[in-house]
Amino acid sequence: MPNALLVYPEYPPSYWGMHFALEISGFKAAFPPLGLLTIAAMFPPEYDLHVVDMNVTPLEDTDLEWADLVCTSTMIVQRYSLQTVIERCNRAGVPVVAGGPYPTSYHEEIAGVSHFVLDEAEEIFPEFLRALETGTAKAIYREPRKPDVLRTPIPRFDLIDLKVYDSMCVQFSRGCPFDCEFCDIIQLYGRIPRTKSPEQMVQEFDALYRLGWRGPLFLVDDNFISNKRDALKLLPVLAEWQKARGYPFTLFTEATVNLARMEELMDAMIEAGFNSVFVGIETPNPEALIKMKKAQNTSKQDEDYLLHSVRKIQEKGMRVDGGFILGADGDDESAFDAQINFIREAGIPMAMAGLLNVLKDTDLYKRLKRENRLLNETTGTGGTVIANLSGVNVDLNFKPEMDPETLFEGYRRVITTLYAPTLESYFTRCLTLFKHLKPVPHLLKSSTRNALFVAMMSVRRRLSAEQIPAYGRFIAKISKNHPRMLPEAIRLAALGYHFEKITRQQIAIHAFREFLSAELERFKEVVAHPGRDVEAIRDQRQEVFTRVEARYKSIPEDFRYHGDGIEPALESFQFAVNDQVEQLTHAVR
Repeated sequence: MPNALLVYPEYPPSYWGMHFALEISGFKAAFPPLGLLTIAAMFPPEYDLHVVDMNVTPLEDTDLEWADLVCTSTMIVQRYSLQTVIERCNRAGVPVVAGGPYPTSYHEEIAGVSHFVLDEAEEIFPEFLRALETGTAKAIYREPRKPDVLRTPIPRFDLIDLKVYDSMCVQFSRGCPFDCEFCDIIQLYGRIPRTKSPEQMVQEFDALYRLGWRGPLFLVDDNFISNKRDALKLLPVLAEWQKARGYPFTLFTEATVNLARMEELMDAMIEAGFNSVFVGIETPNPEALIKMKKAQNTSKQDEDYLLHSVRKIQEKGMRVDGGFILGADGDDESAFDAQINFIREAGIPMAMAGLLNVLKDTDLYKRLKRENRLLNETTGTGGTVIANLSGVNVDLNFKPEMDPETLFEGYRRVITTLYAPTLESYFTRCLTLFKHLKPVPHLLKSSTRNALFVAMMSVRRRLSAEQIPAYGRFIAKISKNHPRMLPEAIRLAALGYHFEKITRQQIAIHAFREFLSAELERFKEVVAHPGRDVEAIRDQRQEVFTRVEARYKSIPEDFRYHGDGIEPALESFQFAVNDQVEQLTHAVR
């Protein structure tokens, strides 16, 4: 029986990953690897399967010794971990198969992979396995069309330990009818939404329920309402299933802001058990929205359309989480305060604010390439910018209309204001949310007083001394004015702790790089000074290295991760300083 090892590479710390919040609750990862579990269901029964999610358990050498084949699925943010997995597979002599969004867009940049299975795999993966068994497998398999998701099997949730995850996830649809210029969803999944049947979704709900799952369930669709008709067919079925079992799942998803115009759909989502939705708001600047081809976020009749849309969704009973972009064409220096003020007024605690990063083959990529504004052709690795939407260090890979330094500093001000060290601004947004969020009885999970106390103290123990006062005031106000919302308030407090810490992490990493640049420039000035003495310069080099080492050690260990760019930046700095000394030595000789 062939042994197939399905490996999910590690995520770096990010706003999305909820890493520091998960430490409080005892979970190891936010979500399971849904794509890999779906692939697992496509293997014929003669295969012995094992899943290693590196976000919850390390990849051991014994795993590779067992495997006849390693299959991976990755998104862009996992690229550094994928490189490590490929290198280990190559050393172990195990063929590695790569698929998922990152290889689909950037497979030319990935070395060491035996076979690429790109695009969506429902139709080509069985073909690949048949060729593999006969020794005729090609290096690259591409899906010639968008497959029918009615053929998608139930993911193999039985292959993972559900207890280590904060949430489970399923998928209802693929594709989006909009063509936002910066987004790669239409390149990956097309503009014609394809949906599973209500019967399929019930089967997936049943599978999770039988395995004992109770709790959050993420419908991972990039736009759940992309096919309104099919969503309205699904939701009553899910509502009936949930009611019959006492609402065991708390649902959440992603959608476009025009959800606020769909009263019937919002009501159906509430009945089915949705309590939150992530919305790509991007910016309150209409000019920038029009330029990025996101006119659906604007209204000629309503200057405050976005704010009013957020409020309508909240008043139905769903929390709105928002994605925001800085650096888009049409933005100027007013964009920073505009984003801060909008997020504060709308009451969006979970605001994912990020610098624009140009993804390959998007309409934005093509336009900026025509305008000669792309700085490189890659995913943007290296780290001259603090973070993109995911909180991962990247280079700014295009020439923005705004001055880059102004953009960097403005972005830094936005995230440090939203997630200020005291968490005061964060808890203020939470209070604004609860002021407008309609309590929905079947969405409110009851907890004993003892359980609530334990949860409150678990969060409090993680907070710094300067965060505890704001936390205490927040919990007191919720207890008095919105007591039924207390479990959700405690959950949001844990997330606030995570967001603030991730922000400090990104600032610390970026500040270290800036520190290295400044130290190198000062050293170059010393070397270039007339009458310089080689021995004195060598002594000064040692002083510089000592300062840098101390600064490096001051970065908390849990702020470092593979791919953060700290080690390469340090090595590059040391090489540059030594090179300066070597050049001076040769010049004196």
